Amino acid sequence: MTLTKVGPATMNTTKLWAILLIALGIIAFAYQGISYKTQENVVDLGPIHVTAEKSHTVPLPPVVGMLALLGGITLLAVDGRKS
Repeated sequence: MTLTKVGPATMNTTKLWAILLIALGIIAFAYQGISYKTQENVVDLGPIHVTAEKSHTVPLPPVVGMLALLGGITLLAVDGRKS
């Protein structure tokens, strides 16, 4: 069995992380929070079951989106200078 040397990948991990951070930053700016729904039992009396759907929101501050966006841009800039 012989091992052959594989050439460099077209996209290194630094660029991949940078693009991922930029995408997450844009998404964080666009949505400003994550919403989800839960069901809670309101009445549970013998065979009668009444449930209510309750909406919850986890706020995502714009600072988080800005930091992710700036981090991704910085990674791209550092990777560009290194190349």
